[in-house]
Order: sequence, then C-alpha cells, then structure tokens
Amino acid sequence: MIFPDEYKLVGVKRSTNSTTEELIYFLTDYLIVEKENSDTCNANYEVYYVKKNGEGLLRKIEYLELIASGEEVIKYDEELNLRNRTLLIETAVNLCSGKVNTIIFTGLDKHVTFIHKPDLFSIIYIEILDVVPPEPSWLSMVVRRLETSGIFGDLQVHFAEKVIDLRHFEGPNTVFPCSASGLKGKYLDSNIFIENGHLLVGCEISKTIFEMCFPELEYSFINICPLKSEILVPSRPFITRCCRSENSGLVNISGFEGVVVHWGDSEYQVAEAIKNLVHKIKNIP
Repeated sequence: MIFPDEYKLVGVKRSTNSTTEELIYFLTDYLIVEKENSDTCNANYEVYYVKKNGEGLLRKIEYLELIASGEEVIKYDEELNLRNRTLLIETAVNLCSGKVNTIIFTGLDKHVTFIHKPDLFSIIYIEILDVVPPEPSWLSMVVRRLETSGIFGDLQVHFAEKVIDLRHFEGPNTVFPCSASGLKGKYLDSNIFIENGHLLVGCEISKTIFEMCFPELEYSFINICPLKSEILVPSRPFITRCCRSENSGLVNISGFEGVVVHWGDSEYQVAEAIKNLVHKIKNIP
C-alpha cells in the first residue's frame, strides 16, 4: 500500500502533458497529474512518485516513477477528513475492484491525497476490554467519544468492544464490590456477611477487603480485573482500565500489547494512552 503520511507531500498538476523539465515544490514526493479525456470529456489521472534534487523551495525533477494511471485510478466524489486514515483506507478498499487500484481523495479543506493498493491489514485493531453495567461501559464511552472527535485520525486504528456482562453472575449469594452498580445481589460496601458459600465477583482489592472484613468465611472468587482475569482475556492489542493507578501504562498480556488506564483518568489521559500503545506497536520512539 502507498498512502502518503501527509497530504502536504502530494502535489497536483492539471495539464495535458507532464515533463521532468519543470521545477517542483520541495515537499512534493508524489504528483497527481489530471488529464482531460477527449473521448468522454471526463478527467483521467496519472499518479507518480517524484525523485527530485537541488535545494530551496523549488527543485528540479530528476525523474517521475509511474504508480498508477488510466483505468487504475478513480477520484472519490465526496469530500472527506483526510486525517481520518482508517476511514480513507476502508473507503478505498470498497472502491477497488477490477482494474481500479488507486483512489484519489479530496479533503474538506480542498487538499488532495491518494491511496494505492489499500490494505486493511495496515489498520491496527484495538480491543476495548471492560465490564458492564453501566452500558455502554465507561471506557468504551470515552474511547468512542474521542474517536468521533477525530483525535485518533492519524493513528490508523479501529476499535472493537470486548466486555463482560456482570449480570450473568447476579444471584442471592453473589457479592459485588459496589452498590452503585445496580446489580442484583449483595454488595461489599453495604452488606455484612455471616454465612459461607458466597461468590465474590471483583478484583484483588475486593478480595483483600472481603478477607479483611470476614476472615472466617469460605467463599468463591471470580477475578474480573483484565490484568489477571481468566474470563476477560485479550485476543489482539487492547486498552483496559484498573482501579490501581500503579498498574497504569503499557503492558503485555497473553502475548498482546496493551495499555492500562486508571478508572478516574480523563479523556486526555485515555487519548495519550492509546497513542503510546500505537507507537509501541509501530516501534515509534
């Protein structure tokens, strides 16, 4: 796949011929030449890689390497956010069929870029590991809100939820950490237990508190903390949350790179965590 990192690297020339005798802007690594088709009165396109030399703002073209032309290239009619690389890749994949392998996009600001041989495997798929209720989960709600804002556009990512529904564990003998969850059962923050045989659904902190308050009781335990859980396990790169701030940061679970945010982190901190995860996966310092 060829997808310029920045649309400022793409130049556009509207001409009936192209030549290496001209000067070109120093940032231009790719050139889109728009030609009018005399048979159909429609434009057709040639896309080139530009090799240039010299110094200064305008430089001499050394040679043009053809990437795609004619029936291989189409221009997408709708203006899109050129910073949303995932959207552009997914759109281009859907448009490429037959001889078409290159899609030209125009941005909302009228800048232009292109994708040659779009590849869905270039998108990083990230799981949002969390629990419900509330529904949607807190982490999913934050990530989706940030995604809608466009803040992840340059990262080339796609998110998918992987959540555990705690309502599956509801029951008269089930103990949940907090009454604010609204789950049907008993709560560690508001009930006193005198009998054996309860099922505690929580994390290591819940377990520690239960044993400190009721050391004589026998109970079963389901760990829902993604860092140690056997029921909430990642199957790809992931983001999750933990109530212990010291666990925040990059981690590796079951061979998958991930990042942990604190339950009380802000949207800014969540966005930074995802950026750090992508940089780790891409080996970007």
